[in-house]
Amino acid sequence: MTAGAGQTGVGAPAAESARNGVPADSPATRADAARTGGPADPSGLRQLAVDTLDANWEHDHTVPSRTLYPHQWSWDSAFIAIGLAHVRPERAWRELASLFRAQWADGRVPHIVFNPALRVGAYFPGPEMWRSADVPGAPAVATSGLVQPPVHALAALLAYRRAPDPAGLAALRRLYPALVAQQRYLADRRDVAGDGLVCVVHPWESGLDNSPAWDEPMAAVPAEAAVMSAYRRHDTAHADAAHRPTDLDYARYLAIVAAYRDHRYADRDLAAGHPFLVECPLFNAAFGAAEHALAEVAALVGGDPGPHRDRAAQITEALVRRLYDPDTGTFQPRDLRTDRLVGARTVLGLAPLILPDLPTRQVDALVVEARSARFGVARRMDRPLPTYDRTAPDFEPLRYWRGPSWLNIGWLIRRGLLTHGHPELAAGLRRSMVGLVAGAGCHEYFHPDTGAGLGSPAFSWTAALLLDLLAD
Repeated sequence: MTAGAGQTGVGAPAAESARNGVPADSPATRADAARTGGPADPSGLRQLAVDTLDANWEHDHTVPSRTLYPHQWSWDSAFIAIGLAHVRPERAWRELASLFRAQWADGRVPHIVFNPALRVGAYFPGPEMWRSADVPGAPAVATSGLVQPPVHALAALLAYRRAPDPAGLAALRRLYPALVAQQRYLADRRDVAGDGLVCVVHPWESGLDNSPAWDEPMAAVPAEAAVMSAYRRHDTAHADAAHRPTDLDYARYLAIVAAYRDHRYADRDLAAGHPFLVECPLFNAAFGAAEHALAEVAALVGGDPGPHRDRAAQITEALVRRLYDPDTGTFQPRDLRTDRLVGARTVLGLAPLILPDLPTRQVDALVVEARSARFGVARRMDRPLPTYDRTAPDFEPLRYWRGPSWLNIGWLIRRGLLTHGHPELAAGLRRSMVGLVAGAGCHEYFHPDTGAGLGSPAFSWTAALLLDLLAD
């Protein structure tokens, strides 16, 4: 996500909630009951997840939450489609189709698609900040100009696997060319260093907005906190400011957006002066995983899987060569402005586990890292996975991506552990994720030690990925 959300936690038990005007069958009430010993069984949690997704459905897509994210977000929709395929498969395909209708002519899939029915100012930064209508090749609907990790091909493949019927296959066949165009955009326009990896041009593109991984490259972005006096942040109106990115973070975010927007989102001159250029392990792992998924999709729809397999191998090789640090045994972002790896030990470094062709040496090193005191607990890994090194002096268990546990990241790492033959660790991680929702509801993110729900309640990708975990 790219901005704040309601921090209000789940309140009283179901009966008391009903007395206070909360419907007895609302997602919030179901979360209360699950937390207090009610339907914390799989069927109760499944119903909670379905109710959450139904409440957030918006005619052809799902909003991440009703509290602060009233539009459509790119990688949210991908994760949501995976969950919807278990219960509303036709919606899963509508979810992905609606997102890709906003694909730009150059192939980029914008990270926000704005709902034109909403008032100006319903979300910050809104269409008036991005001005996509001024850019040739942008779609008719207003969007941002950034992208997010390309988990969409994997989502489409998994949506079909969850509901393998003729309608799903037809939808997959229609979507395949757009998924290929998305990958082509990233390969052709965002390989700034010419090394086979994708460069993100804003922390929001990584999905982990204020991760400590971005502290060093962000420190070089010229911006003052006073810039924010011209704007009104919506996230801190719904959440404790101590749980959100700082005003200085936001000033720098806006400075980067303005720089990219004022160059009409052109990528050809990024190396000449764009203020933020980083090769992200998670983004590139998703980039490689997408080619693996597209190879399977191509085989399903009558295409040639060979080129996708070749590109996947090339991406994995480049990722190991450029972003793996043998001294720490983990992957780290590379700041292209300094051509140095960033030293912060974040969960981004574990993301390459999702690559099925990751070499054994790197897999073994990442498993050691995942089980270390920084991220896991010895053998079982059934403690919530933090987004940052628990042992670091600046670990912040409440502040967005600087410590809290998020289900989408845990879901990805679990998938990687299963891929590389660690079912016992994957099982522990699954227990921790299901336990978070059983204890606090479908929150946006969670305290990695207490399990308290943080951010927006009734959060869509949490509900969707819970459905996928329960189905296993």
